Amino acid sequence: MLRGLFVTGTDTGVGKTVASAALLHRYRPARLRYWKPIQTGTEQDDDTAEVRRLAARRDDDILNQGIRLANPVSPHLAAQRAGMTITLEGLRAVLPDDDAIRWIVEGAGGVLVPINSRDLMADWMRTLNLPVLIAARSGLGTINHTLLTVEALRSRGLSVAGVVMIGEKNASNRTAIEHYGRVPVVGEMPRFPVLDQAALGRWSVAELDPEDQLLECFR
Repeated sequence: MLRGLFVTGTDTGVGKTVASAALLHRYRPARLRYWKPIQTGTEQDDDTAEVRRLAARRDDDILNQGIRLANPVSPHLAAQRAGMTITLEGLRAVLPDDDAIRWIVEGAGGVLVPINSRDLMADWMRTLNLPVLIAARSGLGTINHTLLTVEALRSRGLSVAGVVMIGEKNASNRTAIEHYGRVPVVGEMPRFPVLDQAALGRWSVAELDPEDQLLECFR
């Protein structure tokens, strides 16, 4: 059985990659590994390399295998343009059969992003059956986007482990998400003036999940 967290977002570009790197700083079981199974827009971004940089992790802490597509569009469309089809079975086959490993798996886009003509990102989450951490913006609109994401996950039988809000602190938005979503906000991450390993590491140790609500996912 897989153990760890699946990191999704309320939108693309919301901060999933930085949140994933922060988790690598915060939790240090003996065998914790990061994996981004699907990456689109590789001509502009490399989220796996960014996590390695921000988390200061060794190459063997990163599973650098999966689907890598050039176009910065939805996975199903990027795959079509590349003349291929992404399958959940093919993605799952990449994972090592080792129950001792704990995983931080980062999704592409949000919960309902299409992967192929039939499957959404949520179907991939169900295949892995990991608790889900949501990266959300802190500002205007986040209540609706976050609650919709929570509802979409729960309607598919997925466990929502918590929310990380990214941007300037907004106490009223945090309160609304926790109240109406019945979900803990486990961290409020600022937009760092300089985003590097040292700054993210300090924040992660001091501010991410201070009550250890996510710790059980890595046991």
